[in-house]
Amino acid sequence: MADFEETYREYEQMIQAFLLRLCGNAHLAEEVTQETFYQAFRHWGEFRGQSSVSTWLCTIAKRQLYNAVRRKEALPLEEAVHQSAADVTDALVDSDRMMAAHRLVHRLPEPMREVFTLRTFGDLSHGQIGSLFGKSDSWARVTYYRARQLLNHMAKEEWMNEE
Repeated sequence: MADFEETYREYEQMIQAFLLRLCGNAHLAEEVTQETFYQAFRHWGEFRGQSSVSTWLCTIAKRQLYNAVRRKEALPLEEAVHQSAADVTDALVDSDRMMAAHRLVHRLPEPMREVFTLRTFGDLSHGQIGSLFGKSDSWARVTYYRARQLLNHMAKEEWMNEE
């Protein structure tokens, strides 16, 4: 139990920052952070150490965020009526762009996907990422750069296919 409490103190802020970067909503990030650590506590005995604790927690956090977004209920009718058509259209366009970007990220091969996610959404330094993987910060920097290059290539191909 003491190990888990120490893990919580060490990683709680990092996980919440990671989730905030993913969803852009402080309240949701806080809720999902708590759910992440609840799930981690429930499965603490199952952690095999095949990855670092922070990578394991980020994986749980990402899964919990996706579950929370899927469960999210539609706006109550009275709130929906008050939104202008332009607001709704803008939100849909931004939502569609965000989903398209996340789809591309999920098509990246590992470890590029994880490095890109940790750097972009988790706001971790190259040194921290390298440490998570047991590699150097240069390895993380190169892997991140290659992931960005591949994402740009994939996005260009996708846009060309839409035309």
